[in-house]
Amino acid sequence: MKRSTFLRLILGGVSAFGAAIRPARAQLPKIAAAPNTPPPAKDRSLQLEIEHAIDRGLYALKDKQNAAGYWSMPETPGLTALVLTAIVKEPTGAIKAQPPEFVQKGFDYLSQCQQPDGGIYVKGLANYSTAVSVQALLAADPATYEPVLRRARGFLINLQGNYPPGSEGEAYNGGIGYDPQDVPITDLKSPTPAAVGSTPATPKAGMPVAHLHYDLSNTSFALEAIRETHYLADRSVDGARDLNWSAAIGFLERCQNLPGTNHAAWVKTDAKNLGGFVYEPLNKKGLLSYGSMSYAGLLSYIHADLKKDDPRVTAVFDWLKHNYTLEENPGMGADGLYYYYHMMSKALSAHGTETLAMADGKEVAWASELALKLIDLQQTDGAWVNSSGRWWEKDPTLVTAYAVRTLEILHSQV
Repeated sequence: MKRSTFLRLILGGVSAFGAAIRPARAQLPKIAAAPNTPPPAKDRSLQLEIEHAIDRGLYALKDKQNAAGYWSMPETPGLTALVLTAIVKEPTGAIKAQPPEFVQKGFDYLSQCQQPDGGIYVKGLANYSTAVSVQALLAADPATYEPVLRRARGFLINLQGNYPPGSEGEAYNGGIGYDPQDVPITDLKSPTPAAVGSTPATPKAGMPVAHLHYDLSNTSFALEAIRETHYLADRSVDGARDLNWSAAIGFLERCQNLPGTNHAAWVKTDAKNLGGFVYEPLNKKGLLSYGSMSYAGLLSYIHADLKKDDPRVTAVFDWLKHNYTLEENPGMGADGLYYYYHMMSKALSAHGTETLAMADGKEVAWASELALKLIDLQQTDGAWVNSSGRWWEKDPTLVTAYAVRTLEILHSQV
């Protein structure tokens, strides 16, 4: 199958965006989309292999769409958002320039999931679905979706925990979790409208701290979406505040195995852990530093504008070099393997490193190695799936979206 096969088939019929967004489009300046100019390739042969794998993955994803426009689970629009991002970010730019009907249908579904509070979700996982939906809308057409993006950005900012020093929730200050902490999970389908960005997320009076949930994974998704919509901060019409980035950095520090900045009793100083990250600042499960969270930590520090030579950044980068592998998610085995690959591609490309210097002096071209690994793991039907079902990675839609999006990032690195 040639790289252009999928594009030729799906771009046969192209229509305007769905009715739900036509009024917004009419009010905004038209920005002509054009196919991407291929970046200079260090290894054009490998790029072609990546394009072929992406092509097969896109076929597999298209075939899994529900007639209503969503992928996998209607109650979790974040899964649809991941797929849509993978589709419109394909290397040629042709789908973004001329979105076919099935793509438009997916974006119509996503737009319809925006709630009165600005979040893009249906029931639960409100931060996750909103943050990845922001990524999809930015990838598709930020001008058309600006009203949706502004409200979603305000919602994410409003989720940030605000706990003063000495309070029970102090360790969670600056972090972001799955859902609004002041809205019962059962009420998330029809949340109470709020002034977006008006009040930091604080629990209802009497809510036990043990019931709160703030973690690095959710925080990293939100920080990425908030950073990439920073250009909207001065266009707010609702007085939305910006994120408390200083508090966010403090939360990240409390998830890092780094004495001097993290004074928690669980912090480890041995070489196996020093500099790496765990899932949440209380480390209730006693986890050691592990791969996917350490890449999430590195990426989050970058989004928070910490420099490469900052000791917190160099510490996690050193941990990642010392624990570099494509055979597992270090510290977790097969669990979350494709999320690990995805976060690796994002974090290392954002860091700007082309090779990793190993302890034995070997220089590893991580992007080429990861691309070849993913190509090798692709199934005969074009999809990917993990042997471990943890974190939904037996869902071929989720895993294929991770893999395709990872390959698209790698395409510009090789």
